Amino acid sequence: MAETPRGMSASAVRAAHEIRVVIGRLRRRFKETYDNEQLTPSQTSVLSRLSKEGPASASALAAAERVRPQSMAATLSVLDERGLIRRRPDPDDGRRQLVSLTETGGAFLADKRRAGEEWLARSLETGYTEAERQTILEALALLDRLTRA
Repeated sequence: MAETPRGMSASAVRAAHEIRVVIGRLRRRFKETYDNEQLTPSQTSVLSRLSKEGPASASALAAAERVRPQSMAATLSVLDERGLIRRRPDPDDGRRQLVSLTETGGAFLADKRRAGEEWLARSLETGYTEAERQTILEALALLDRLTRA
């Protein structure tokens, strides 16, 4: 690990490193658990964004995902071929199309989330004591504060 930045405790630096490593490992495990469609992280991110935020234009998706419009067009093409999204004319601007999830796309997201949570719950149930699970819940409450900082 790198030298401790000035003014920071060694424990803060170590905790930051360990959190990053563990979250990366958890993300990979979740992906292994549910991604039988072989979607890229970018494709999955677009599906998730459409699920949370609703229909959007390709240019709005490109801006939100911080990618070039050409890259978003390629992503949307794959998702469209797999029947996970649909495109329809924007009622406010006939020159644009709005992209939304299909029922298949919504079901895919729900299935992947459910599979990931089932794997995690099963692992927590069989690999940890009740006291350890309570400690994990307490640690998660502390980590949640990071998202509000």
